[in-house]
Amino acid sequence: MRRPRSKAATPVGLARVRGRSMEPTLAGGDLLLVRHGAAVRPGLLVLARFPDGTLVVKRVAESRATRTGSRGWWLLSDNPGEGIDSRHRGAIADEDVVAVVRARLWPSPCRSRRLLHEA
Repeated sequence: MRRPRSKAATPVGLARVRGRSMEPTLAGGDLLLVRHGAAVRPGLLVLARFPDGTLVVKRVAESRATRTGSRGWWLLSDNPGEGIDSRHRGAIADEDVVAVVRARLWPSPCRSRRLLHEA
């Protein structure tokens, strides 16, 4: 689903990974290229905002309704023993999925296709 983008929004941006929750796919310190307003679908890595305001990089597992019944996404860590994800916070509202990861820029560049794995 393509979400409307505000005219003031920047279509691309950068995000830095912190912590170990996305290992082995991503490591702390990795620099990511993200696209705001891109279509979200299961299997993709996304930049999302948790209800407490924390920005996180997680993998989209599936579409699910939030506690309020609105459209949302079930987001998981690739390393389930580390970090916080939807198992702890519930489904994340569609509008809180800020961007889709398009590539890792540093330390070893790769496109998003290589970041995908079967969930």
